[in-house]
Amino acid sequence: MYKSVFTDELSLDFAKTIPYLKEWGLTYCDLRARIFQRPVEGLSDDQLREVKALLDANGLKVGCIQSSLAKVHLPNQERLDAEMHKLERIIRASEILDCKLVRTFFFWQPPKGQEQTVGELAVRPDVLAQVMEVFRPFAEKAKAAGLRLAFENCGCTKEECFKIIDAFDVQGWGFAWDPKNSWMTDKAERDKDLNAYLKRLAERAICVHVKSTGSIWFEDGAFEAVPYAKIFKALEAAGFDGPVSLETHNYDKTISDAEATKRVLDVVNKAWPTAAAGAQQESCSIDAATLVREWADNPVRFGIVGLGMGHVRAQEMAKTSGIKVVQVCDKRLDRCQRTAEACKTAYTQDFAEMLANPEIEAVMVMNETGRHGELAIQALEAGKHVLVTKPLEMTVAKCDQIIALAKSKGLVLGLDHCRRLRPSVQSLRAAVENGYFGRPLGLSVSLRVKREMPYFQENGGWRGTRELDGGVLCNQSIHHLDEVIFMFGLPEAVSCHTWTQNHAIEMEDLGVATWRYANGLVVNIFATTCYPQATWYYQMELHGTDGAYIHREGGIESTPVTKFFKNGQWSDTAPYPRECEWLNSMDNFAKVIRQGGDLLTAPADGRRAVQLINAMYESAYKRNGAWVEL
Repeated sequence: MYKSVFTDELSLDFAKTIPYLKEWGLTYCDLRARIFQRPVEGLSDDQLREVKALLDANGLKVGCIQSSLAKVHLPNQERLDAEMHKLERIIRASEILDCKLVRTFFFWQPPKGQEQTVGELAVRPDVLAQVMEVFRPFAEKAKAAGLRLAFENCGCTKEECFKIIDAFDVQGWGFAWDPKNSWMTDKAERDKDLNAYLKRLAERAICVHVKSTGSIWFEDGAFEAVPYAKIFKALEAAGFDGPVSLETHNYDKTISDAEATKRVLDVVNKAWPTAAAGAQQESCSIDAATLVREWADNPVRFGIVGLGMGHVRAQEMAKTSGIKVVQVCDKRLDRCQRTAEACKTAYTQDFAEMLANPEIEAVMVMNETGRHGELAIQALEAGKHVLVTKPLEMTVAKCDQIIALAKSKGLVLGLDHCRRLRPSVQSLRAAVENGYFGRPLGLSVSLRVKREMPYFQENGGWRGTRELDGGVLCNQSIHHLDEVIFMFGLPEAVSCHTWTQNHAIEMEDLGVATWRYANGLVVNIFATTCYPQATWYYQMELHGTDGAYIHREGGIESTPVTKFFKNGQWSDTAPYPRECEWLNSMDNFAKVIRQGGDLLTAPADGRRAVQLINAMYESAYKRNGAWVEL
């Protein structure tokens, strides 16, 4: 999903909104009115081309064409003719502006005096048939033009929208969700089961509107605040990849409409998921709420630098016994404030200030991969233990430098390869250790995710670069590569090919590799960030002379699926079920600091993962796929 803005909500003509959008770091906008003093459907072809040229020149795209199409109640023929002309111009706009997503209505807008009819369409087949008959020519023309229609429940109910969507049954059509409106009208449904309620709407939505009224400035008790963080989380879980559009509706005329829109954007940014859509979670029997570590009275005192995914880790730490989040750090003030508020802790934008804080004894490094070493070394020099997110660094030489410094200082250095915590991974390793598969013969790993250019352009555009990030094999695939290393260690040689298919980035968005082990095991890797579904679609299959295994999550699966094969039968039950004793990598890291013991991911493990990635990149980028020995 991506952020966008109704340009006319700033009460400026389209061209004058562009500087604001760029200042706010947006790459999408929604067009409705105030475009050369006209609505979008009122523009000539030449004016539409002028709009497209302005968008292109400023690195902007149209997220949604926000039309008022069919926002009238069962009109006469004259009005129907006018609405059909409007649709024809919208289709032309969609072609020139390269945006097929269109917000629409469907000729069901009960006027004042007929409010009692609101909701009838959802329960009366005769009313539904009447509305469908009027809207059908519009639906057929829109479908033929390839439009994706998003039906909004302004003037009607969401259930009526759902009835229309289901009745026409066109793939890609869906709901234009205005959480503010539904939050105020659906109290009984959401109070019954909030998660189920949000899931239902998120699965229907193809665009989302965010307004100020009733959801931002009225949080003093006069109105109930809309929980946008929960809404965005539900959207992400549902695989939503449409625009979250600011339709401000500024009620406070003491400030400009532009300032009001910026305030709405601030609220959205605060609630926005901190990382792109990730893997589904697995349940385990450890309960963080009741767990009390032996060192809980003397918790390990953490600082966290880098509050993208670091925001998530900070919240995990705040719920983990034996850990105290003392301070968080990021260059971006909005991120600092969001995490500090969520964890009720202090923040700073100055990493040196964090390192000078005597209360902090451990630092978790969550910044760009190619700068992990820079910040880890500074922290180690300051006498802090260091836990680094994946991967350890971009080069083996830099890994060796970090590892050597930690050893010389007598400090703990660990890696956050967090998939090792999963019951499926722990149980698979136990099966391998106990010879369940016989002699391992073949293993395949595939990862399909969707990443769009705003993801790569954010925060200076470090993602997808050779120096700071790498491509899909390094960034997205690292956890899964580590799973294979966790099971079988390093291969003896690798061969790799890469392509950059659909993104303007330096590194690959598709990688294919083969690993060869001395014992005869052959591993195939396939990874892409060009998948059309917003998901983390991951699959691992392993077979040996005696048994087989499959794990699949994301994509078409609503929950992770894990199965084992032996003696002619598949089973959902792991032959050697095992769970990790740690809630998260930070929990394990704190234990090692306080009591010693083994790290979940030791520095040598992190180095091996980087060594493997470097070997694949050497094969792909320097040797045209030739084998590289490790």
